[in-house]
Amino acid sequence: MRIVMITENDPAGVGSLLRQALHRHTAHECRLVTLQIRYNHLYEKDLHVPWLDDAGLAELEAVLAGADVFHFHMLADEHMPLGPFTAAQFLAGKGIVHHHHGHHVFRATPEIFQEKYRRLGRTHLLVSTPDLLHKLPGARWQPNLVPQDNPRYLPSPRQPDGAVRLAHSPTRKDLKNTDELLAVCERVQADLPQLTLDLIDNATHHECLARKQACDIAFDHMQGYYGMASLEALSMGLPTIAGLDEWNKATIRDYFGCQDLPWVPAHDEQRLEATLRRLVQDAGLRAELGAASRRFMEHVWTEARLARDLAAFYEAM
Repeated sequence: MRIVMITENDPAGVGSLLRQALHRHTAHECRLVTLQIRYNHLYEKDLHVPWLDDAGLAELEAVLAGADVFHFHMLADEHMPLGPFTAAQFLAGKGIVHHHHGHHVFRATPEIFQEKYRRLGRTHLLVSTPDLLHKLPGARWQPNLVPQDNPRYLPSPRQPDGAVRLAHSPTRKDLKNTDELLAVCERVQADLPQLTLDLIDNATHHECLARKQACDIAFDHMQGYYGMASLEALSMGLPTIAGLDEWNKATIRDYFGCQDLPWVPAHDEQRLEATLRRLVQDAGLRAELGAASRRFMEHVWTEARLARDLAAFYEAM
């Protein structure tokens, strides 16, 4: 099948990662059409409309015309301008997928999208994290993936130097409990000065991965679910702190058929502080939890399995 993913900007690089995974692990062809670059992350581009010359626009037109499936990410739909084109011009006979990733407009007003899809008869709906199933009933959870065997996502042991480095890479600090983390780190560092925080902000994705690889612990957030930051850190074999709620944990266990989850739980500042103190002081515990993180990504949450699941979703349309 020929899948064309369409999105204003690539959410956390997920479109590019899914495209690459489909090519590695399935027989399907996937193209990714994007319109914007945000946050300086510089995710890999395929058909980035502002960069297309006349030959590129001709290729875009051919790709849109030849698609079997239009896969719209975030708020995109067939009416979003793609240079001189829209997907609506080529919609006849195409399968249509809407894939939501927690955009603030969707989180605030999910009923608008629910009604839109009912009105249009759109039933092939995906969400990127389990919590979003509450906002889009009838959708299927397609877990985000990372290429766990890519060198950028591998554990990178370093020589002990006395420091214990904590990674935190929030795209939006207001949504990632960054203020709480900073307050906790200040208190912990007063007693345990070996703790250093690498707050990774306004960096390219490659730089972000390299800096995270050089750390000993990672903090995602305490919003009840997990982000791409978690998956990256788990793949790197880092103890990864996140406040997953019971719904998210149960949904993950059900999807993957597993019981043990690798996240180190923390749901409030008090628990976060206690957890961080324990991890900073216990290198053996860090090693044990980090090894469990890596095993989980190697054997449970694998790129190959999730690429095949997405392919099966397309094939059943």
